[in-house]
Amino acid sequence: MIDEHLTRIELLRRAALGGAALTVPGLLAACGGGGIEKKSATTAATTASKKLAKTLTISNWPLYIDTEKKRHPTLDEFKQRYGVTVRYIEDVNDNDSFYGKVQAQLSRGQSIDRDIMVLTDWMAARVKRLGWLEPLDPSAIPNKKNLVPGLAHPSWDPDREYSLPWQSFLTGIGYDPDRVGKEITSFDDLLDPKLKGKVTMLSEMIDTLGLIMLAEGDDPAQVTKKSFDKAMAKLKKIVASGQVRQFTGNDYAPLLAKGDVWAAVAWSGDVIGLQPDNPKLRFRIPDEGGMIATDNMLIPKGGDAHTASVFMNYVYDPKVMAEIEASVNYVPPVAGTKEELAKIDPALAKNALIFPDLSKLHAFDPKAADDKSYKQQFQAAIGS
Repeated sequence: MIDEHLTRIELLRRAALGGAALTVPGLLAACGGGGIEKKSATTAATTASKKLAKTLTISNWPLYIDTEKKRHPTLDEFKQRYGVTVRYIEDVNDNDSFYGKVQAQLSRGQSIDRDIMVLTDWMAARVKRLGWLEPLDPSAIPNKKNLVPGLAHPSWDPDREYSLPWQSFLTGIGYDPDRVGKEITSFDDLLDPKLKGKVTMLSEMIDTLGLIMLAEGDDPAQVTKKSFDKAMAKLKKIVASGQVRQFTGNDYAPLLAKGDVWAAVAWSGDVIGLQPDNPKLRFRIPDEGGMIATDNMLIPKGGDAHTASVFMNYVYDPKVMAEIEASVNYVPPVAGTKEELAKIDPALAKNALIFPDLSKLHAFDPKAADDKSYKQQFQAAIGS
Protein backbone atom coordinates (compact mmCIF):
# COMPACT_ATOMS: atom_id res chain seq x y z
CA MET A 1 0.00 0.00 0.00
CA ILE A 2 1.26 3.50 -0.83
CA ASP A 3 1.98 5.48 2.33
CA GLU A 4 -0.28 8.44 1.67
CA HIS A 5 0.38 9.88 5.14
CA LEU A 6 4.12 10.07 4.54
CA THR A 7 3.42 11.87 1.28
CA ARG A 8 1.39 14.45 3.17
CA ILE A 9 4.20 14.93 5.67
CA GLU A 10 6.73 15.42 2.89
CA LEU A 11 4.53 18.20 1.54
CA LEU A 12 4.40 19.83 4.97
CA ARG A 13 8.18 19.58 5.26
CA ARG A 14 8.62 21.35 1.94
CA ALA A 15 6.30 24.09 3.17
CA ALA A 16 8.32 24.41 6.37
CA LEU A 17 11.61 24.63 4.48
CA GLY A 18 10.09 27.30 2.29
CA GLY A 19 9.65 29.61 5.27
CA ALA A 20 6.80 29.35 6.98
CA ALA A 21 -19.52 6.50 7.29
CA LEU A 22 -21.12 8.26 10.17
CA THR A 23 -23.13 11.24 8.96
CA VAL A 24 -21.98 14.75 9.65
CA PRO A 25 -24.36 16.54 12.03
CA GLY A 26 -27.79 17.52 10.89
CA LEU A 27 -27.21 20.81 12.65
CA LEU A 28 -25.00 21.84 9.71
CA ALA A 29 -28.11 21.78 7.57
CA ALA A 30 -29.06 25.05 9.26
CA CYS A 31 -25.99 26.91 7.97
CA GLY A 32 -26.13 29.87 5.65
CA GLY A 33 -28.44 32.51 4.30
CA GLY A 34 -30.97 32.64 1.52
CA GLY A 35 -31.10 34.59 -1.67
CA ILE A 36 -33.25 34.41 -4.80
CA GLU A 37 -31.55 33.73 -8.10
CA LYS A 38 -32.79 35.30 -11.34
CA LYS A 39 -33.30 31.91 -12.95
CA SER A 40 -33.59 28.45 -11.50
CA ALA A 41 -30.71 26.02 -11.39
CA THR A 42 -32.65 23.49 -13.44
CA THR A 43 -33.37 25.97 -16.23
CA ALA A 44 -29.80 27.23 -16.28
CA ALA A 45 -28.33 23.73 -16.28
CA THR A 46 -30.22 22.79 -19.45
CA THR A 47 -28.37 25.53 -21.31
CA ALA A 48 -24.92 24.42 -20.14
CA SER A 49 -22.54 22.87 -22.63
CA LYS A 50 -22.45 19.08 -22.40
CA LYS A 51 -19.02 18.90 -23.98
CA LEU A 52 -16.14 18.30 -21.59
CA ALA A 53 -13.50 21.01 -21.47
CA LYS A 54 -9.86 20.14 -22.08
CA THR A 55 -8.86 21.62 -18.72
CA LEU A 56 -10.67 21.92 -15.40
CA THR A 57 -9.31 24.56 -13.01
CA ILE A 58 -9.89 24.17 -9.27
CA SER A 59 -9.06 26.47 -6.34
CA ASN A 60 -8.81 24.58 -3.06
CA TRP A 61 -7.20 24.77 0.36
CA PRO A 62 -3.64 23.45 0.91
CA LEU A 63 -3.17 19.79 1.91
CA TYR A 64 -6.72 18.90 0.90
CA ILE A 65 -6.32 16.15 -1.70
CA ASP A 66 -4.38 12.90 -2.09
CA THR A 67 -0.72 13.49 -2.93
CA GLU A 68 2.02 11.10 -4.01
CA LYS A 69 5.45 12.38 -5.07
CA LYS A 70 4.13 15.77 -6.19
CA ARG A 71 1.23 14.09 -8.04
CA HIS A 72 -2.43 13.75 -7.17
CA PRO A 73 -3.41 10.19 -8.15
CA THR A 74 -7.17 10.81 -8.20
CA LEU A 75 -6.70 13.77 -10.54
CA ASP A 76 -4.49 11.67 -12.80
CA GLU A 77 -7.18 8.99 -12.86
CA PHE A 78 -9.81 11.63 -13.70
CA LYS A 79 -7.73 12.71 -16.70
CA GLN A 80 -7.26 9.11 -17.80
CA ARG A 81 -10.98 8.41 -17.51
CA TYR A 82 -12.36 11.61 -19.04
CA GLY A 83 -9.50 13.15 -21.00
CA VAL A 84 -9.64 16.32 -18.89
CA THR A 85 -6.49 17.80 -17.37
CA VAL A 86 -7.03 19.24 -13.90
CA ARG A 87 -5.23 22.48 -13.08
CA TYR A 88 -5.29 22.24 -9.30
CA ILE A 89 -4.33 25.40 -7.39
CA GLU A 90 -3.93 25.52 -3.61
CA ASP A 91 -4.71 29.22 -3.19
CA VAL A 92 -7.50 29.26 -0.60
CA ASN A 93 -5.70 29.96 2.68
CA ASP A 94 -8.77 31.43 4.38
CA ASN A 95 -12.22 32.45 3.17
CA ASP A 96 -11.90 36.21 3.51
CA SER A 97 -8.57 36.55 1.74
CA PHE A 98 -9.76 34.43 -1.19
CA TYR A 99 -12.99 36.44 -1.38
CA GLY A 100 -10.89 39.60 -1.49
CA LYS A 101 -9.00 38.25 -4.51
CA VAL A 102 -12.09 37.36 -6.56
CA GLN A 103 -14.85 39.77 -5.56
CA ALA A 104 -13.97 42.55 -8.04
CA GLN A 105 -14.18 40.26 -11.06
CA LEU A 106 -17.21 38.28 -9.90
CA SER A 107 -19.10 41.45 -8.96
CA ARG A 108 -18.66 42.61 -12.58
CA GLY A 109 -19.79 39.27 -13.95
CA GLN A 110 -16.28 38.38 -15.10
CA SER A 111 -14.70 34.94 -14.97
CA ILE A 112 -11.99 34.29 -12.39
CA ASP A 113 -10.52 31.50 -14.54
CA ARG A 114 -11.78 28.84 -12.14
CA ASP A 115 -14.33 26.10 -12.70
CA ILE A 116 -14.54 25.04 -9.04
CA MET A 117 -13.70 26.92 -5.86
CA VAL A 118 -13.96 25.41 -2.38
CA LEU A 119 -15.32 27.69 0.36
CA THR A 120 -16.70 27.19 3.86
CA ASP A 121 -20.47 27.11 4.26
CA TRP A 122 -20.96 30.69 5.52
CA MET A 123 -18.87 32.13 2.67
CA ALA A 124 -20.54 29.78 0.20
CA ALA A 125 -23.88 31.22 1.36
CA ARG A 126 -22.60 34.75 0.71
CA VAL A 127 -21.38 34.17 -2.85
CA LYS A 128 -24.60 32.35 -3.71
CA ARG A 129 -26.68 35.19 -2.27
CA LEU A 130 -24.71 37.63 -4.42
CA GLY A 131 -25.54 35.62 -7.54
CA TRP A 132 -21.93 34.75 -8.32
CA LEU A 133 -22.39 31.01 -8.87
CA GLU A 134 -23.28 28.79 -11.79
CA PRO A 135 -25.77 25.98 -11.03
CA LEU A 136 -24.60 22.39 -11.10
CA ASP A 137 -25.54 20.14 -14.01
CA PRO A 138 -27.72 17.57 -12.19
CA SER A 139 -27.75 15.16 -15.13
CA ALA A 140 -23.97 14.77 -14.73
CA ILE A 141 -24.07 13.95 -10.99
CA PRO A 142 -25.92 10.65 -10.39
CA ASN A 143 -23.55 10.03 -7.47
CA LYS A 144 -25.17 12.93 -5.64
CA LYS A 145 -27.31 10.20 -4.13
CA ASN A 146 -24.28 9.29 -2.01
CA LEU A 147 -24.31 12.62 -0.15
CA VAL A 148 -24.77 11.93 3.57
CA PRO A 149 -28.27 12.99 4.72
CA GLY A 150 -27.03 15.47 7.33
CA LEU A 151 -25.52 17.67 4.61
CA ALA A 152 -28.22 17.36 1.97
CA HIS A 153 -30.37 20.41 2.72
CA PRO A 154 -28.54 23.49 4.06
CA SER A 155 -30.82 26.52 4.30
CA TRP A 156 -28.62 28.54 1.94
CA ASP A 157 -28.87 25.88 -0.81
CA PRO A 158 -31.75 23.63 0.25
CA ASP A 159 -31.61 21.26 -2.71
CA ARG A 160 -27.87 21.48 -3.32
CA GLU A 161 -28.46 23.06 -6.74
CA TYR A 162 -25.32 25.20 -6.47
CA SER A 163 -23.00 23.25 -4.20
CA LEU A 164 -21.72 19.91 -3.00
CA PRO A 165 -19.61 19.40 0.13
CA TRP A 166 -15.92 18.64 -0.30
CA GLN A 167 -15.06 17.78 3.30
CA SER A 168 -16.21 18.69 6.78
CA PHE A 169 -13.66 19.56 9.42
CA LEU A 170 -13.31 19.68 13.17
CA THR A 171 -11.66 22.54 15.03
CA GLY A 172 -9.93 21.77 18.31
CA ILE A 173 -6.39 21.86 19.67
CA GLY A 174 -3.29 20.31 18.15
CA TYR A 175 -0.28 20.01 20.45
CA ASP A 176 2.93 18.22 21.39
CA PRO A 177 2.52 17.04 25.01
CA ASP A 178 6.29 16.66 25.46
CA ARG A 179 6.90 20.31 24.63
CA VAL A 180 3.81 21.56 26.44
CA GLY A 181 4.64 19.45 29.48
CA LYS A 182 1.10 18.17 30.01
CA GLU A 183 -2.07 17.06 28.27
CA ILE A 184 -4.27 19.87 26.98
CA THR A 185 -7.93 19.35 27.79
CA SER A 186 -9.47 22.79 27.35
CA PHE A 187 -9.05 25.99 25.38
CA ASP A 188 -7.89 27.80 28.51
CA ASP A 189 -4.90 25.46 28.73
CA LEU A 190 -3.51 27.39 25.76
CA LEU A 191 -3.32 30.45 27.99
CA ASP A 192 -0.71 28.95 30.34
CA PRO A 193 2.10 31.57 30.59
CA LYS A 194 4.63 28.79 29.95
CA LEU A 195 3.29 28.63 26.37
CA LYS A 196 3.67 32.34 25.64
CA GLY A 197 4.78 32.80 22.04
CA LYS A 198 4.44 29.09 21.31
CA VAL A 199 0.72 29.13 20.47
CA THR A 200 -1.07 29.90 17.20
CA MET A 201 -4.77 30.42 16.62
CA LEU A 202 -6.77 30.40 13.42
CA SER A 203 -7.59 33.55 11.47
CA GLU A 204 -11.10 32.22 10.77
CA MET A 205 -13.54 33.80 13.24
CA ILE A 206 -15.80 30.77 13.37
CA ASP A 207 -12.94 28.59 14.62
CA THR A 208 -11.11 30.72 17.17
CA LEU A 209 -14.07 32.69 18.48
CA GLY A 210 -16.20 29.54 18.49
CA LEU A 211 -13.78 27.81 20.86
CA ILE A 212 -13.59 30.90 23.06
CA MET A 213 -17.38 31.04 23.31
CA LEU A 214 -17.51 27.39 24.32
CA ALA A 215 -14.82 28.01 26.93
CA GLU A 216 -16.97 30.84 28.30
CA GLY A 217 -20.03 28.58 28.50
CA ASP A 218 -21.82 30.19 25.55
CA ASP A 219 -23.36 28.58 22.47
CA PRO A 220 -21.59 29.55 19.19
CA ALA A 221 -24.59 28.27 17.25
CA GLN A 222 -26.68 31.12 18.70
CA VAL A 223 -24.46 34.17 18.92
CA THR A 224 -25.85 37.19 20.80
CA LYS A 225 -24.28 40.61 21.20
CA LYS A 226 -23.58 39.73 24.82
CA SER A 227 -21.84 36.43 24.03
CA PHE A 228 -19.91 37.99 21.15
CA ASP A 229 -18.71 40.94 23.24
CA LYS A 230 -17.66 38.61 26.07
CA ALA A 231 -15.66 36.40 23.69
CA MET A 232 -14.07 39.44 22.02
CA ALA A 233 -13.02 40.87 25.37
CA LYS A 234 -11.25 37.62 26.15
CA LEU A 235 -9.63 37.50 22.71
CA LYS A 236 -8.32 41.06 23.04
CA LYS A 237 -6.84 40.20 26.43
CA ILE A 238 -5.14 37.13 24.93
CA VAL A 239 -3.68 39.18 22.06
CA ALA A 240 -2.48 41.96 24.37
CA SER A 241 -0.67 39.43 26.56
CA GLY A 242 1.52 38.26 23.66
CA GLN A 243 0.41 34.69 24.29
CA VAL A 244 -0.31 34.03 20.60
CA ARG A 245 2.62 33.87 18.19
CA GLN A 246 0.35 34.53 15.19
CA PHE A 247 -3.09 33.97 13.70
CA THR A 248 -2.90 31.68 10.67
CA GLY A 249 -4.69 29.76 7.99
CA ASN A 250 -3.35 26.29 7.14
CA ASP A 251 0.17 27.65 7.49
CA TYR A 252 0.37 26.75 11.19
CA ALA A 253 0.99 23.12 10.17
CA PRO A 254 4.70 23.42 9.25
CA LEU A 255 5.29 25.43 12.43
CA LEU A 256 3.75 22.67 14.52
CA ALA A 257 5.66 20.03 12.56
CA LYS A 258 9.00 21.77 13.19
CA GLY A 259 8.35 22.45 16.87
CA ASP A 260 8.34 26.24 16.46
CA VAL A 261 4.78 26.07 17.79
CA TRP A 262 3.88 23.75 20.66
CA ALA A 263 0.09 24.07 20.58
CA ALA A 264 -2.42 25.47 18.12
CA VAL A 265 -6.08 26.01 17.49
CA ALA A 266 -6.09 23.51 14.65
CA TRP A 267 -8.07 21.54 12.12
CA SER A 268 -8.24 17.81 12.80
CA GLY A 269 -7.13 16.61 9.38
CA ASP A 270 -3.87 18.56 9.51
CA VAL A 271 -2.87 17.08 12.85
CA ILE A 272 -3.87 13.54 11.90
CA GLY A 273 -1.77 13.92 8.78
CA LEU A 274 1.28 14.94 10.83
CA GLN A 275 1.01 12.12 13.37
CA PRO A 276 2.61 9.29 11.32
CA ASP A 277 5.79 11.35 11.11
CA ASN A 278 5.54 12.62 14.68
CA PRO A 279 3.40 10.24 16.77
CA LYS A 280 3.72 12.56 19.77
CA LEU A 281 1.41 15.14 18.20
CA ARG A 282 -2.17 14.96 19.41
CA PHE A 283 -5.49 16.50 18.49
CA ARG A 284 -8.01 17.17 21.23
CA ILE A 285 -11.60 18.31 21.19
CA PRO A 286 -11.71 20.51 24.31
CA ASP A 287 -13.81 19.19 27.17
CA GLU A 288 -16.18 22.12 26.67
CA GLY A 289 -16.64 21.23 22.99
CA GLY A 290 -15.23 21.80 19.52
CA MET A 291 -16.36 23.26 16.20
CA ILE A 292 -17.43 21.60 12.96
CA ALA A 293 -18.05 23.15 9.54
CA THR A 294 -18.13 22.15 5.87
CA ASP A 295 -16.15 23.26 2.83
CA ASN A 296 -18.16 23.21 -0.38
CA MET A 297 -17.42 22.81 -4.09
CA LEU A 298 -18.91 25.77 -5.98
CA ILE A 299 -18.86 26.81 -9.64
CA PRO A 300 -18.08 30.54 -9.96
CA LYS A 301 -19.66 32.53 -12.76
CA GLY A 302 -17.95 31.75 -16.03
CA GLY A 303 -16.88 28.29 -14.91
CA ASP A 304 -17.61 25.21 -17.02
CA ALA A 305 -20.63 23.81 -15.17
CA HIS A 306 -20.81 20.51 -17.04
CA THR A 307 -17.13 19.59 -16.65
CA ALA A 308 -17.17 20.71 -13.01
CA SER A 309 -20.26 18.59 -12.37
CA VAL A 310 -18.63 15.55 -13.98
CA PHE A 311 -15.71 16.02 -11.59
CA MET A 312 -18.07 16.30 -8.61
CA ASN A 313 -19.73 13.07 -9.68
CA TYR A 314 -16.31 11.42 -9.91
CA VAL A 315 -15.25 12.34 -6.37
CA TYR A 316 -18.65 11.27 -5.02
CA ASP A 317 -17.79 7.68 -5.92
CA PRO A 318 -17.02 6.22 -2.44
CA LYS A 319 -13.89 4.51 -3.78
CA VAL A 320 -12.49 7.82 -5.06
CA MET A 321 -13.47 9.69 -1.90
CA ALA A 322 -11.76 6.98 0.18
CA GLU A 323 -8.52 7.53 -1.77
CA ILE A 324 -8.73 11.24 -1.03
CA GLU A 325 -9.68 10.62 2.58
CA ALA A 326 -6.73 8.29 3.15
CA SER A 327 -4.53 11.34 2.59
CA VAL A 328 -6.48 14.33 3.91
CA ASN A 329 -8.07 12.73 7.00
CA TYR A 330 -11.02 15.12 7.27
CA VAL A 331 -14.71 14.17 7.62
CA PRO A 332 -15.99 12.84 4.28
CA PRO A 333 -19.44 13.80 2.93
CA VAL A 334 -19.94 10.62 0.89
CA ALA A 335 -21.81 7.61 2.25
CA GLY A 336 -19.83 4.40 1.82
CA THR A 337 -16.44 6.08 2.29
CA LYS A 338 -15.83 4.36 5.62
CA GLU A 339 -16.23 0.90 4.12
CA GLU A 340 -13.96 1.71 1.18
CA LEU A 341 -11.39 3.34 3.45
CA ALA A 342 -11.28 0.17 5.55
CA LYS A 343 -9.89 -1.63 2.48
CA ILE A 344 -7.07 0.94 2.19
CA ASP A 345 -6.30 1.65 5.84
CA PRO A 346 -8.40 -0.14 8.50
CA ALA A 347 -7.00 2.02 11.29
CA LEU A 348 -8.11 5.24 9.61
CA ALA A 349 -11.58 3.83 9.07
CA LYS A 350 -11.81 3.45 12.86
CA ASN A 351 -10.50 6.96 13.58
CA ALA A 352 -13.08 8.87 15.60
CA LEU A 353 -11.85 12.21 14.26
CA ILE A 354 -12.67 11.17 10.69
CA PHE A 355 -15.94 9.48 11.60
CA PRO A 356 -16.64 11.44 14.79
CA ASP A 357 -18.92 11.36 17.79
CA LEU A 358 -21.03 14.42 17.11
CA SER A 359 -22.23 15.11 20.66
CA LYS A 360 -19.44 17.61 21.51
CA LEU A 361 -19.36 19.41 18.16
CA HIS A 362 -20.99 22.73 17.35
CA ALA A 363 -21.61 24.73 14.16
CA PHE A 364 -21.11 28.50 14.27
CA ASP A 365 -24.17 30.74 13.88
CA PRO A 366 -24.22 31.37 10.09
CA LYS A 367 -25.68 34.88 10.34
CA ALA A 368 -23.08 35.88 12.89
CA ALA A 369 -20.33 34.28 10.79
CA ASP A 370 -21.08 36.71 7.97
CA ASP A 371 -21.93 39.75 10.11
CA LYS A 372 -19.78 42.59 8.77
CA SER A 373 -19.40 44.33 12.12
CA TYR A 374 -18.46 41.14 13.95
CA LYS A 375 -15.93 40.22 11.30
CA GLN A 376 -14.36 43.68 11.31
CA GLN A 377 -14.02 43.61 15.09
CA PHE A 378 -12.46 40.15 14.99
CA GLN A 379 -9.99 41.04 12.25
CA ALA A 380 -9.02 44.25 14.05
CA ALA A 381 -8.41 42.30 17.24
CA ILE A 382 -6.09 39.77 15.61
CA GLY A 383 -4.29 42.44 13.62
CA SER A 384 -5.16 41.46 10.05
